[in-house]
Amino acid sequence: MAKVMKEKNKLNQGVNHKWQLKILLLCWEYPPNVVGGLSNHVFHLANQMACQGHEVHVLTAGKDTLYGYEMTDKVHVHRVKPINEHDDHFLSWIGGLNLAMAFKGEQLAEEIKFDIIHAHDWLVGAAAIALKKVLEIPLLTTIHATEYGRNNGIHNRIQRFIHEREKSLISSAEQLIVCSDYMKESLTSIFHIEEKKAAVIPNGIEPASISLKADEIFPELNGRKYIFSIGRMVKEKGFETLLKAAQIVKERNQDYFFVTAGKGPMLDTYQRQVKDLNLSNYLVFVGNVSEEERDALIHGSEIVVIPSLYEPFGIVTLEAMIQEKPVIVSNTGGMKGIVKHTQTGLVMTPGDPESLLKQIDFIRNNGKIAKEMGLKGGKAARSLYGWPRIAAETTRVMEDTILNIRANANGTPNNLTKV
Repeated sequence: MAKVMKEKNKLNQGVNHKWQLKILLLCWEYPPNVVGGLSNHVFHLANQMACQGHEVHVLTAGKDTLYGYEMTDKVHVHRVKPINEHDDHFLSWIGGLNLAMAFKGEQLAEEIKFDIIHAHDWLVGAAAIALKKVLEIPLLTTIHATEYGRNNGIHNRIQRFIHEREKSLISSAEQLIVCSDYMKESLTSIFHIEEKKAAVIPNGIEPASISLKADEIFPELNGRKYIFSIGRMVKEKGFETLLKAAQIVKERNQDYFFVTAGKGPMLDTYQRQVKDLNLSNYLVFVGNVSEEERDALIHGSEIVVIPSLYEPFGIVTLEAMIQEKPVIVSNTGGMKGIVKHTQTGLVMTPGDPESLLKQIDFIRNNGKIAKEMGLKGGKAARSLYGWPRIAAETTRVMEDTILNIRANANGTPNNLTKV
């Protein structure tokens, strides 16, 4: 044991200076280029790691309106354009982006001796794998979701393509990070990885800063109670459940009003269904909102509902909890690990409008309990999901990964991090 500890201490001294890592972080979206929740996750993670003394370089997609390089909050941001930036075929566009990212990463490495590559999802997988081979440094990959999980299986050629890209990235990475035990179980089942290869580190949350009122965004909300939901307008987010619930509410003549925000391919379909079913007094899809508007709409709501059918983590749940709102979430994915039923929120059956309405009725009929759940949820969000803690856990995984690689190269045991 003493010999192993001595070797580990020697290796510790070799990982940069005082554990100040040089990190090359790959993500296809990064603010202000925001497509989904991935960009905000990487933004806050990168900022916190930089604040903790590490040198962080983010390599991401660029646009004509954005600088090719800038430093924001101590983070070096490098933006590249796909070699075929005007290609309308998304998979071809992603292929061109990866080529540009790999080329830029090699250029950066001529001046910067990176310690590790951190890739986020399959969209940057080809570049990450190529850079790992060229730079001869470890690859850490965070898997935020899987194509298999989003579609409850692999059913067509495009899904198979993405699934194979995920498989290749997962296989090439020395270490994985997932956001929940649910995701770890999914990767173990779908890709047959060893459990020890995936570390569970949840998403983080920033305290909300309320600068608007809900009725300043939508005047029709003035003086009106409403139930708020937000998410990307895709099938797996479960917004059909809200449509069915609104139909039941209309039939029962109940005073429930659902306000749902978000953009995505199914937004027009949902808005048309609301009109066709004459549900505008019970449900509205308001489209895309800014972060400030989202926080204001959460703040003004009486309940926040996350009705997802598939949700690896559920960051919106934390965004509501940190504002001490009663939350109702589907009993699926990572959310069931965040919300403890009747303690920090309520859990509904995925896709079941009657189950949703039952939880709403409970909150409305038990105001004191609902308030206590909100307070407990807020406390849990602040204590367990702060970004400083998430960043520290992530860099610890990076350090352990580098140590294990160097230990193996030196012929020392590969379980040093467990001593």
